[in-house]
Amino acid sequence: MKKLQDNKGFTLIELLIVVAIIGIIAAIAVPGLLRARQSGNEASAIGSIRAINSAEATYAASCGGGGYAQTLEDLALAPALGVTFISPDLATTGATKSGYTFTLEAGTDADVVMAQADTCNGAGADAIASFYAHAEPVTVGSTGQRSFASDHRGTIYQKADGTAVAQDMSDGTILQ
Repeated sequence: MKKLQDNKGFTLIELLIVVAIIGIIAAIAVPGLLRARQSGNEASAIGSIRAINSAEATYAASCGGGGYAQTLEDLALAPALGVTFISPDLATTGATKSGYTFTLEAGTDADVVMAQADTCNGAGADAIASFYAHAEPVTVGSTGQRSFASDHRGTIYQKADGTAVAQDMSDGTILQ
């Protein structure tokens, strides 16, 4: 009596070929996924800078007597019968969101427009004539490539190397 050989399953060579093909596909796809993630983080950073600009404009019109808040913490304070000017994810200096670190500080014109005691939300600092908001990637080349900044004029600037845009925006280019 002759035994029949069971041919179910894959040979080692077939499995190695499949693993090699999967490795090649992964090597092609991963850089594209990383670029997509980086692009998404940059888009989020631009949106957050726009949100800070909007919050500052609202603060100046309704709470600061035409002056701007000096910190994100001041924008996070709600007036007596209102809501905060900025979302909680951007409510602290050095806030990290989508791979970027956000900071708000006094601008080049730090003249006092309204004393802190007179602001409608009990801000921790005086309302001043200008502000400087900026965002830098946590890890340049990984979480983002470009840095972004804006001031009281509302124009967003970028810098390609990921370092902070100068406060006077002189080393940045206008975001198109």
